[in-house]
Amino acid sequence: MLDESGLDLLFQKARTPRRWLAKPVETSTLQRLYDLVSLGPTSGNCSPARFVFITGSEGREKLRPALSAGNVNRVMGAPVIAIVAHDPLFFEYLSRLCPNEELRSWFAADVGLAEETAFRNGTLQGAYMIMAARALGLDALPISGFDQATVEEAFLTDTGWRANFLLCLGYGETESLPPRAPRLAFEEACRLL
Repeated sequence: MLDESGLDLLFQKARTPRRWLAKPVETSTLQRLYDLVSLGPTSGNCSPARFVFITGSEGREKLRPALSAGNVNRVMGAPVIAIVAHDPLFFEYLSRLCPNEELRSWFAADVGLAEETAFRNGTLQGAYMIMAARALGLDALPISGFDQATVEEAFLTDTGWRANFLLCLGYGETESLPPRAPRLAFEEACRLL
């Protein structure tokens, strides 16, 4: 079990930054980040998430037109912007990822099931990325205010991947953050049956 400092790092004291420090994120950190994310469970080990890490100015400028106005400054200032996507054809890897099961045929025969599985498990892997980033000392800002079609056209057309959300990564400027917003109480959000 994690001690309080571990819980603080991941949840209790972790905050979503609004501004970023001018400190780069090393490629080796992004590789380590993915290595951790890839270990999180997905159904049938399907691992449908795909990630595009934008670190340079050319990629940022391609992304800019897709961002909602309120997100431009927060996103563009991040050292790394990850497009969290999923591969609708994830099942083509199942013979390697889950070799003892014959799962490929299920998804190849049912486009709806494949899309639902890819989206659900890809989202789950995106959440793992937030936790893994915090565990590695990075801050994370998830963004859904963007035009999906523009992002897919600019970055994903040659892959067939589908964009889910953006995840800004780096070292946040946390000194001027407002108090944490309230959360629902257990009794409001949970049921025991």
